[in-house]
Amino acid sequence: MQPSGTQHAGGALFREEHPTPSAYYALGVLLIAYILSFIDRNVMAVLIGPIRADLEISDFQYSLLHGFAFSMFYIFLGIPIARLADKTNRKWIITAGVALWSLMCMLCGLARNLVTLFLARVGVGVGEAALTPPAFSLLSDLFPPSHQARAFAIYTLGVTLGGGLSVIVGGYVYAFFSAAGGAELPFLGQVRPWQMTFIAVGAPGLLIAALLALIREPPRRFDRDLVRVSDQATVGEFLAHLRRHWRIYFGIMGANSLLTVMTYATLAWFIEFLIRTYDVSRANAALQFGLLNMVAGSLGALAIGWAVQPLVRRGVVDAPARMLLYVAIGVFMPAVFAPLSPTPSLAVLLACPAVFLLNGFYGPGVAALQLVTPNRMKAQITALSLFFANLFGLALGPSAVAALTDFVFGHDAALRYSLALLPAILCPAAALLAWLALAPFRRALGRA
Repeated sequence: MQPSGTQHAGGALFREEHPTPSAYYALGVLLIAYILSFIDRNVMAVLIGPIRADLEISDFQYSLLHGFAFSMFYIFLGIPIARLADKTNRKWIITAGVALWSLMCMLCGLARNLVTLFLARVGVGVGEAALTPPAFSLLSDLFPPSHQARAFAIYTLGVTLGGGLSVIVGGYVYAFFSAAGGAELPFLGQVRPWQMTFIAVGAPGLLIAALLALIREPPRRFDRDLVRVSDQATVGEFLAHLRRHWRIYFGIMGANSLLTVMTYATLAWFIEFLIRTYDVSRANAALQFGLLNMVAGSLGALAIGWAVQPLVRRGVVDAPARMLLYVAIGVFMPAVFAPLSPTPSLAVLLACPAVFLLNGFYGPGVAALQLVTPNRMKAQITALSLFFANLFGLALGPSAVAALTDFVFGHDAALRYSLALLPAILCPAAALLAWLALAPFRRALGRA
């Protein structure tokens, strides 16, 4: 970061400025949109029981709705939408995406069978794919370089805040409509409580879309014509670099992906586990896990990311990669024993360190990849890492638990054993992959 005054960007100089009120307005609305995106994608975690009962589906079929249906296009559309955002108006891409996923979330509430709910969930994923890539680009032009790190940090709070609020809000909304026996809507007739929950949490997105439309599209700080083609790595160069350092990338991306599976599996199934195992009410289970995710998850993301630099100063030069190893080892005991606890209070207590750790590993993992990747390839490495994390985490995380419950244990009450078995398998594998990457990582830094 250069001192205030001037900043070099693509061969041009521009004057540093403090962020304008319109920049803070955009950041605030984008943060709300990001929080809402997690509410709309994860509200299903509160509705597992009633959805399964009404649609007469299994845990595994439900998991396809929660994970695969949402992620199948969400994962693959990120890169083309990012390319589109480099060429066209980013504000309208985001606005259209928010409006689309909000409408599709509301359409989830009109679904009468597995197929229509699946298609509506696909639509939610398509809309949400249009948020973060253009949002990062927009914020980088609205905020001067000296303020961008803070702006990005505020925006990414949407992950833990949205993840927690998704189940708290969903639990209370469902409890409200459940007490009312659903609702009678014009032209639609009687709508069940779980369907009204989708409609209620999706509707505010239309207001947010209107607020997003008021954002001023800023001029771009970097002239794309000044970026020389020769400065961009070819596909061949990128693949050759991956082959040369395959142990680093396979180890770090592999460990990151396995830990992400556990993160999304916990997010999707922990509430239902509390309900099935201890007969906790749906609203109380949602409140407990929502608060746990917001508090422990946010603290974990901040604390584990902060701990890397002090370790590096003490001579642990592979600290970013080593943090993945520490998380994989540290999360093993609480993740395995929380679902096996004799009481719900002990289960939630043991889940605290697990959620803390599972929300803090990704930042150091990304930093590790950036340290050993040439500048010309960093964006491609980041995109590849996100692709695998989302592929395994979003698409397979919820289904991994459901597959164990349905096909290994064979009954719904065994959900607790599925949640315990998954980390028992994945934690050692993630730790091994992270450990295998350490020596080549140090050599790549020239510090072996």
